[in-house]
Amino acid sequence: MERFETEEQQIEAIKGFWKDNGMVIILGAVLGLSGLWGWRYYNDSVIANKEAASAAYDASVQTFAESEETTALSSFLAENEDTGYAPLAAMILAQQAIEASDYESAKTYLTSAASGKEELADVAKLRLAAVYLQLEEYSNALSQLQAVSAASFADQVHELRGDVLYAEGKFDEAKESFNLALLELPNDPSIKMKLDNIAFAKTQVVGSNSEQ
Repeated sequence: MERFETEEQQIEAIKGFWKDNGMVIILGAVLGLSGLWGWRYYNDSVIANKEAASAAYDASVQTFAESEETTALSSFLAENEDTGYAPLAAMILAQQAIEASDYESAKTYLTSAASGKEELADVAKLRLAAVYLQLEEYSNALSQLQAVSAASFADQVHELRGDVLYAEGKFDEAKESFNLALLELPNDPSIKMKLDNIAFAKTQVVGSNSEQ
C-alpha cells in the first residue's frame, strides 16, 4: 500500500482517485438505487393489481349472487384472465352454462379454469370430462380424466371413466373402472347400481345377438 508523508499528499491522491473513478462510482450508485426503486415499484404494482383484482372479483360475485346475472362475471373474466381469480369466475360461469344446457360455453369456461393451478384445475378437468360425456365426445372426456393428478379425486376419476366406457358400450372396461371406484368408496350405492346396470346391459346384448 502506498504511504503518504504529508496530509497534502493524501488530499492530492484522493483528488486523483476521484477524478479517475468518480463517474463510475456515481453511475454504480445511481444504477443501484434505480434497481432498488424499480423493484419496490414492481412489488407495489403487483400488490396493487392483486388488490384491484380481488375487489373486482368480489364485486362481480356480489352482483351475481344478488341477481344471478353473469354479465359482470363475464366482464371480469375477460379483463382479468391472468389473475388467480379468473379460474374461480370461470367455474361459476361454467356451472351456469351447464344449468342452461349451454355445453359449448361450459367447455370454453372449464378449459380456461383447467389451465390454472393444482386442485381447482383438477375439479375443472373432472367437470369438463362430464361435459364431454354429455356431448358424446368420449375420447376428449377420457383425455381430461387422464390429466387429473390429485389422488384425492381417484374415486371420481374411476367412476366417471366408467360412465364414459359404459356409454361407449365397453362394458368390461366400465366394470373394471367402477370396481376401482368402489375400492375408494366401498359403500357407495350409486356405483353398485352402475355395476348392476352393466350386468343387465350385457344380458340385453347377449339376447339381441341370439335373436339375429
